[in-house]
Amino acid sequence: MPSAGVEVSVKHLPSPAPITLRAACIAIACAALVACKRHDAPAPAPRPVVAVAAQADGHASASSLPGQVQSRYSTPLSFRINGKILERRVRLGDSVKAGQVVARLDPADVEKNSASARAQLDAAEHQLVYAKQQLDRDRAQAAENLIAPAQLEQTQNAYASALAQRNQAQQQAALSADQLRYATLAADHPGVITAEQADTGQNVTAGQAVYTLAWSGDIDVICDVPEAALAAFAVGHEANVKLAALPGKTFKARVRELSPAADAQSRTWRAKLTLEAPTPEVRLGMTADIAFAAANDAQGAFTIPSTALFHDNGHPAVWIVKQPGDALELRRVDVARYGERTVMLAGGVAEGERIVWQGVHTVSAGEKVRVVAPLHPEDFAS
Repeated sequence: MPSAGVEVSVKHLPSPAPITLRAACIAIACAALVACKRHDAPAPAPRPVVAVAAQADGHASASSLPGQVQSRYSTPLSFRINGKILERRVRLGDSVKAGQVVARLDPADVEKNSASARAQLDAAEHQLVYAKQQLDRDRAQAAENLIAPAQLEQTQNAYASALAQRNQAQQQAALSADQLRYATLAADHPGVITAEQADTGQNVTAGQAVYTLAWSGDIDVICDVPEAALAAFAVGHEANVKLAALPGKTFKARVRELSPAADAQSRTWRAKLTLEAPTPEVRLGMTADIAFAAANDAQGAFTIPSTALFHDNGHPAVWIVKQPGDALELRRVDVARYGERTVMLAGGVAEGERIVWQGVHTVSAGEKVRVVAPLHPEDFAS
């Protein structure tokens, strides 16, 4: 123990309360610094999107389809009776005139039928003359009451029967004459023989084609039209036709007929265009290139690539980049026609509005974007 009168210095340790307060202050300062750093962090860059200003289809885009030159009218030539072909007078590619004989059947059978019909007609006429004479005699005798009325009635009946038989024989003779004339095949119209279906010595039936005759006169160009080009092939529309065999020459044509239904296999519509001023150089069967103007279906229509089309609750829609701010807006549109790679809009878009062409499934409404031009605009062409 220390002695009395001796001072002993005692060292006091610091209290734990100030240490805890100091640590709390340091933590608050650090949190404030972190908050300041987060607040000062730069905003993320806007997403780049491919967008192009909408332009109304003020001009018609030119398209073309393959076709073939054909005669407007083409009919098979056939006999109207059965028989054996005795002679053919024309060949494939020959030009014929109206009424020109092109083939004949063996006339032996029809000549015999015609002679028999004439003989029956002669017999019927003689029988009618005799019945008429007998009727005149009986009428004179009946006027003097020399014969009974029943006998006169029998004579009148015999005359009526002879008259009917004579008329029947006349019709049969006329039919036999027609059959004899049908043994000769003649062209009904001027034209060109485009096919041969029977040869000399062949037995043919009535109606069986022997030749195919393409009429002279109007010349058509035939083509098959896909659904996307139907609007340009309405009856009366014009087109330009170029023939591969006649380079450098262009012919005007007009649509005169469009099939009302699509072909079950190709799903195309058969169109027939009439050449307005064909020259003698135009030959049947030539291949043609039909250039037409793809007219728009609606006033102020816009054509966009199919990749730009989105949906809004089942309705067609597109993303519009609004100005100012470059924020996205999803807007419903009216579709006039769907093409293979493009879509024609009939409403919902104004001239000059920027439409997102790519990446429509990766953006959201109100999102800030940065507009960039497409690297290869030709990839979006129809």
